[in-house]
Amino acid sequence: HKYLRDSSSSSFLPLPPLASPMVEGHSVHRVAHALRGRMVGRRFKATSPNGRFADGAALIDGRKFERIEAIGKNLFAFFAVVNGPSAPPVVMHVHFGMAGVWSIFESGAGEEVPDVTPTTRLRLEGCGIVSHLSAMTVAHGGMELYDSKRAALGHDPLRNDADPDVLWSRVHASSKTIGQLLMDQSYFTGPGNIYRAEILFVAGVHPEVRGRELEREQFDRIWAATVKLLRRGFETGSILTVDAAEARRLGKPDLRRFIYNRSRCGVCDGNVLSWDVSGRTCYACPRCQPRSTRSPAGATADVAPAGSSPVRVFNSHCAREAVGTRLNQGGGAALTVAELREELKRRGSPTSGKKAELVDRLDGLIAEGTPPTIVSAEAAAAEKVLAGENRAVEHVAELAPVQAKRAASAARQQNLGGKKPPPSASEGRVDRRSMSGLRRTKMARLGSAASSPRASL
Repeated sequence: HKYLRDSSSSSFLPLPPLASPMVEGHSVHRVAHALRGRMVGRRFKATSPNGRFADGAALIDGRKFERIEAIGKNLFAFFAVVNGPSAPPVVMHVHFGMAGVWSIFESGAGEEVPDVTPTTRLRLEGCGIVSHLSAMTVAHGGMELYDSKRAALGHDPLRNDADPDVLWSRVHASSKTIGQLLMDQSYFTGPGNIYRAEILFVAGVHPEVRGRELEREQFDRIWAATVKLLRRGFETGSILTVDAAEARRLGKPDLRRFIYNRSRCGVCDGNVLSWDVSGRTCYACPRCQPRSTRSPAGATADVAPAGSSPVRVFNSHCAREAVGTRLNQGGGAALTVAELREELKRRGSPTSGKKAELVDRLDGLIAEGTPPTIVSAEAAAAEKVLAGENRAVEHVAELAPVQAKRAASAARQQNLGGKKPPPSASEGRVDRRSMSGLRRTKMARLGSAASSPRASL
């Protein structure tokens, strides 16, 4: 067995196997955002390298990539006839599963395009672009495919058509626990296991509370936390659930998450409990999320879930927030002069002046409604590696492995001032001997891309 140190003590714990993560809703919306900006509206030659989407590729070959729609963990791509008799669009449904990727290569600009892999179901080429899609599910059909899938999905906090009032009526009528309902995509569409732990912690609600037991005010806190945290994930490209100001107030500026995979609560420092719920690990802090029951004598007592135990930490998640996160949470004052100038440049604004002038200028643009900063996929990939975060926790679904490795390597070189990185530190794996140094890495020079989700999200 391999061992690692428990972050809350000097003892060493067995290292449990790392399960691959399901691509969560914020990542799927980022993929849709990238495709919308770089591929929608164009025509491509379509092939299926591994043959598992051959019929679908033949149907969309040469058609116009008309639109892309994200609903929770599902993507729907629509391909329309350009010339000839009018016909309904071909709909392609994508569910990434555990390790799916839809990557885009700017071949026309000289970017190296890697060979396809045995998992590459779809290859699109045209307009100076090559795109590879690997996913658990890639299916095709007509609008009936979209309609049937959409009807089975619930409310996506990143979409404008989500209706929390309708969701509340369904949740309040359910005998399932809120911990189960948050993972049920026919109710809350998009959150996965990490978000479940953090959403309920932020809302101050125990996972074992049943839907029918919830008060409306509790549900409203849960929905607000769901929207807030997934929006932050969309903008930063990472599941960062701790507000930067809160982390500083707690004296833990590198805190990324409150309780997920932590043995001690990030707020009260009490023990975090974990237990199995439908094959997934559920987390709660008994102090911050009390689950009280009333005894026959009328007294209340906190009851731990059956089978719960203190969390066994399997990896560190401490890291400095990236540029986009700091800007969204702290305004221009949270950035360095170089970062301020880069953000102003992205917005087409003058970059001269002292820091106070740059801060006022950038904050003014943001107040006028310029698009929020979305961290680039490359910066998100680099941030995860430099934070010591294993790809088994969360990977960037917009990048092929070779692109993620290039981004991480460049960031390491920049962070180490040109020195050769530790030979045992490799993309996709965590070198635990150097992890303590990596978690202190500053991300101030990582780039971000200024853009915003469209109204269709």
